[in-house]
Amino acid sequence: VLLQASGGGLVQAGGSLRLSCTASGRIFSINTMSWYRQAPGRQRELVAKITRGDSTNYADSVKGRFTISRDNAPNTVSLQMNSLKPEDTAVYYCNTDLITSGRTYIYWGQGTLVTVSS
Repeated sequence: VLLQASGGGLVQAGGSLRLSCTASGRIFSINTMSWYRQAPGRQRELVAKITRGDSTNYADSVKGRFTISRDNAPNTVSLQMNSLKPEDTAVYYCNTDLITSGRTYIYWGQGTLVTVSS
């Protein structure tokens, strides 16, 4: 199983970016797909999560600004980030827990850098 993230970059405060994450390989089913982020000197934190039943939850710091959703492409989720702030600057990691070969596994993507300038 491979988790591929894309869409990071540099944006001015108040701008928008869209991150995408695709899981590929021998996947029976996906339980959740999430985005985490880690800023320099800080612990990795959950940003947003979407479940197999399309329930979502968000970090308080991004509620009302970020939206996680499923794309039409198989096993793909996106994170639409609006009204970005300098404090959103971090490496963003895609995460999933899924079932393959009869067991549940957790996978991490390679990380994509988001830089928000003031």
